[in-house]
Amino acid sequence: MKIDDIKTDIKYLEQLYSKLIQILPSFYIADDKILPYGLKPHTRSISWLAEQVINQQMKHNAAKLGLDDVAIDFPDTCLHDSVIQVKNKKYFVNIKIHKTGGKENNNDIAAVEKLFEQYSSDPGYDIIYVCLGISFDKTKISFDKNYLQIFSAQFLPIYVNPRNDKIQAFYAHDPIYRNRAEFLKLLQQKSKSIVLKSGKNAK
Repeated sequence: MKIDDIKTDIKYLEQLYSKLIQILPSFYIADDKILPYGLKPHTRSISWLAEQVINQQMKHNAAKLGLDDVAIDFPDTCLHDSVIQVKNKKYFVNIKIHKTGGKENNNDIAAVEKLFEQYSSDPGYDIIYVCLGISFDKTKISFDKNYLQIFSAQFLPIYVNPRNDKIQAFYAHDPIYRNRAEFLKLLQQKSKSIVLKSGKNAK
């Protein structure tokens, strides 16, 4: 995809998720008898549940939001966890969760090898990451209506964690605009697993 096309997709998804945030319900993990002291304020403890709420609410409210279809049944190994369709256009989306009120940290975004394989095999593929904010109140989870970060993998500042070969980035960052060929070349240069696999294939 061209740089301008990805920018247009990001703008559309910003508008779409800004609307969704306004209707996302708060929810309880459990009652006070089960968790009398509440949840520890670690995002990882409820991030999967929050992602499910976001994806299912998008699908449930598809018609209200002007969407033709929202597919959400994908394996955990898939780069995207929803595909939003509007007319003949598909948006591949991965949801991220951030606990608001705390500091921004470097976060694992995606495995470099998976990104490289997907982008190499499908020229029309572009994954957009949508990060929503949450807050904790004992066992109640609420969505922050003022926090929304949306970015493309292709425009990420590329730092690869050598321990797990995943791209790490702050959810709030300045995009680095690069074309697809530049992105793939950079992934090849930064990833140990791609370098090793390329070396084996060359033998």
